Amino acid sequence: MPTFLPFRIGTMPGRLSGAARTWLLLACATVLPLLLFGGWVGYRSALQTRDSIQHRAIATVDAASDRIAAELDHHKALLRALAGSVALDRPDLAAFRATAERVRSQQPLWETVELTAPSGAQLLNLLRPSSANLGPKADMTSLRRMMRTGQLVVGGMGPVGAVSGRRLVSLQTPVIRNGRLQSVLSVEMAPDAIGTLLHRAGAPGAWIGMVVDASGRIVARTRPSGEDQGQLTSTTLQTAIAAAPNGLIRGKTLEGIPVQTVYRTLAGSDGWVVAFGIPLELLEAPVRRALLLLAVQGCLGLLLAGFLTSLVTFDLAERRREDAERTARLLRAVEESRALAVEAAELGVWRWQRGAGLFDASSRCWSLLGRTPSEDGRTSPRHAWNAVHPADRPALAAAIRRSLAGGGTLDEAVRIGHGDPPSRWIRITGRLLSRSDDEDGVLQGVIADISQIKRQEAERRALLRGMAGVQEDERRRIARELHDQVGQTVTGLSLGLKTLETMLSGPGADHAVVQDRLAWLRGLVASIDQDIHRAAADLRPATLDDFGLLPAIGALTDRWRDRHAIVVDVQTVGVVDRLPQEIETVVYRVVQEALSNVLKHARASTVSVLLERRDADVRLIVEDDGVGFVPDAGSTDQRPHLGLSGMRERLELVGGRLDVESTPSAGTTLYVSVPHGTTRLDAAA
Repeated sequence: MPTFLPFRIGTMPGRLSGAARTWLLLACATVLPLLLFGGWVGYRSALQTRDSIQHRAIATVDAASDRIAAELDHHKALLRALAGSVALDRPDLAAFRATAERVRSQQPLWETVELTAPSGAQLLNLLRPSSANLGPKADMTSLRRMMRTGQLVVGGMGPVGAVSGRRLVSLQTPVIRNGRLQSVLSVEMAPDAIGTLLHRAGAPGAWIGMVVDASGRIVARTRPSGEDQGQLTSTTLQTAIAAAPNGLIRGKTLEGIPVQTVYRTLAGSDGWVVAFGIPLELLEAPVRRALLLLAVQGCLGLLLAGFLTSLVTFDLAERRREDAERTARLLRAVEESRALAVEAAELGVWRWQRGAGLFDASSRCWSLLGRTPSEDGRTSPRHAWNAVHPADRPALAAAIRRSLAGGGTLDEAVRIGHGDPPSRWIRITGRLLSRSDDEDGVLQGVIADISQIKRQEAERRALLRGMAGVQEDERRRIARELHDQVGQTVTGLSLGLKTLETMLSGPGADHAVVQDRLAWLRGLVASIDQDIHRAAADLRPATLDDFGLLPAIGALTDRWRDRHAIVVDVQTVGVVDRLPQEIETVVYRVVQEALSNVLKHARASTVSVLLERRDADVRLIVEDDGVGFVPDAGSTDQRPHLGLSGMRERLELVGGRLDVESTPSAGTTLYVSVPHGTTRLDAAA
């Protein structure tokens, strides 16, 4: 535990009040970012210091480059003026020597002046008498380059001269007379004079400056070692110069000192480069100090953060404890309110622990189930299961499996008791509370008595059945009147027209006109007769009343096939005896509406109708190969959905069910199931 803290972290918070802890938290939260911010500011300041050193190095290189370039331009101008001397016109070497001696005496950087023939033989060298045998010129490389370009050349570090015994830097210019190269005039300068210009650039003593010629050899250096002149500079610098004339690189000096080098190529110097190297120890020292300070501040920040974390942890623990106590009080109040609400709503609460095989229920739940619980209210689920009507158990089991498998809500209405009618209807709702790998989960919910609702629904269905029966009776009456009255009238009209035809067939009548008109009238009468019979069949088919469902569907599909030229295939399985009249009527109307929907919306070429009678119900399947649709999606044309709604309403009157399967471009299939009788409906009543 740090000794600078006046208390132990593990015990300190307990001695402080909530307000004191809050103020301490605020103080720590304020100091921590200030500490980190100070370190960051120091680091940024160090980076700026390093950048300023680099900018100064660039300025120093620029200043030294400008100074050396100006000095070289001055000497090149003097050399060109000397090359234009009149003494070289004749040429008069003695007169030219006197002129050259006078100019050299005024230029302390000039070591000697040489005059060389194009062949490379020295004609004059101020370091030797005129009568001496001078031999060839030492820097033949610069001579050949000057003769190739025909321009003034700034040479590099030449070899050791036979006359001077030193490495010199030469400036060479052609002497042109009468349009031809007469000779080459050169000035040899000591490299030490170039080094003097580097020292005058004002660079710090720790910096290492140098001038490098085009071949990469050192001309001058601020730290001369006596043997570095003429040596090749580092490979890193040579590679950088070849890649870019100006730049900044990191490498090592001849002494092996790591430096960051700023270099610049001199304009008009034939590839000379001025460079200054800043020791990395000097350049990176502020950054390293800032990083060290930042690390120290970071450690202090971690200690402070640890202390702050412990303080926050304790404070959160205290707050959670207080919240837990407050939540417990609220939960007790909520449980009491819920218990009152459940009791007021007359709901039964149940809980099924699948893994343990236990079924817990309230007294109200057992009362709704009509069962007697065990003394502790915990018993086997089979005891509650047996209270459900046997006919409703498969549907309840399927709903329970769906809820357990998908975690969805359980919602199923079932009958209680085995009698007919049952003792009551209840609605069972619940959901899966928890589930893990080693547990089967807990299903919990409530039970509500919905007997009154079911009775009301049964009364509503009975009312709707009565209304449907009245509607069918009215249709039957209209169909009978159309057949008996209007049909007889049309028949009499047809007979009268036939008699008129016979009477007009005597002499003097325009037989052709009369026959055409009468034929047209007979066709009209036949059409009226067909329309009346068709309307009568649509309102209430007589076949359905006289012969039953199968002949009625057959007649309907035959008429529909002839009228609309769509293939209809009708199949029946097990349908022999007549069904109750209301069931036959509903099934017939469903087939009629289905064919109407196919005609209006499906654009099908084939329709299949399958009617099957089973032990408990009648199954009807109507399938087409039309365009199909998405049953659950919204549509701008709601007419197919309205037709389906009408079918469902009819089927609900007799306890039937309608399911639709359809896919765009794959047709539509209707599945209809209708119980034989109305046992379930009557039981509800």
